[in-house]
Amino acid sequence: MNNVSDSIFKINTASGSGSGFYIKEHDIIITNYHVVNGNREVAVENTTKDRYLANVVMVNPVTDLAFLKCSDSFNAAGVKINKETIPAGRDQVFVHGFPFGMPYTVTQGIISSPDQLMDGRHFVQTDAAVNPGNSGGPMLNNNNELVAVTTSKFNHADNVGFGIPLNTVIEELDTLSSITDYSTYSLKCDSCGTLISERIEYCTSCGNNVDTKVFAFETNQLSKIAVFVEDALTQAGTNPVLARSGANVWEFHHGSSLIRIFIFKNNYLYITSPLNELPKGNLGSLLEYILQDNVKPYKLGVHKDTIFISYRVAIADLFSPKANEIKNNITQMLQKADDLDDFFVDNYNCKMTSFSKIVEKQL
Repeated sequence: MNNVSDSIFKINTASGSGSGFYIKEHDIIITNYHVVNGNREVAVENTTKDRYLANVVMVNPVTDLAFLKCSDSFNAAGVKINKETIPAGRDQVFVHGFPFGMPYTVTQGIISSPDQLMDGRHFVQTDAAVNPGNSGGPMLNNNNELVAVTTSKFNHADNVGFGIPLNTVIEELDTLSSITDYSTYSLKCDSCGTLISERIEYCTSCGNNVDTKVFAFETNQLSKIAVFVEDALTQAGTNPVLARSGANVWEFHHGSSLIRIFIFKNNYLYITSPLNELPKGNLGSLLEYILQDNVKPYKLGVHKDTIFISYRVAIADLFSPKANEIKNNITQMLQKADDLDDFFVDNYNCKMTSFSKIVEKQL
């Protein structure tokens, strides 16, 4: 697909994940409003597992579009926008994104209707596979030009997906071009196009009632457990926004190791990392090391030919006199995982897992 994958991003928030894509001419990432609703900062992740912090710059809840500005620059050609592109029935389209939070995926289909009317708005309808997590990703034509922004799928219908048309995207980009301060969060009035940067009941330009959109200015509140975990991540030097992968779920790389943090059965907080694949032979000394319990308070184990390091604590202990000790253990485990995957490579001829991120070691 002519390296278009470099311009497709997974959007991670404290509520879940979706997809987005980069437009180089505007130096902006486009996604769905419902993907970032309740967040002013989000993490965007490329296909090589690099994550970047992005500010939500402008949203329009009515069109379900949001525009993000990254604080860092990255090397991406960007998705092409051709204002002359006019989709037609039976045209081929390719839906790019991260369905179900899985790795980058492209699905192919045709345009079933280029101008489907639903709830007073027009959409591009396609039979290409669209699933949760695809929201905010691009629908592209054979020339890798934007046709629409994927937005939804009927819950009980197969082969039916929808996208926000290109002309709507262009209109929003025209409004975006008037913004000079990307540190400001703006809500677009869908009636007159005025940008609103504070919580108000009526648009100051046209008087349009914005009650139904006022919640765009509310940020999601973290649970007490999330605050605890993110304090520990901050203590470890990890930006918690870049670590979020859903409600009370964190998944991120610390060095080469993938760290997963989640709640199990509402009773336990788990921190775990898949370290290495088992070698093909000479397992005796490796298994002996794993059984020696050398990494207290953490545990080493093997599941489906993969070595894991894990740490489990009761939720109640997070708010007990043990709280600081637990935070320190979480902090130290991140570095322990990053050290151990190299240790098993060097000493037991193990391979990194497919979850690992290749990191160049400084000499």
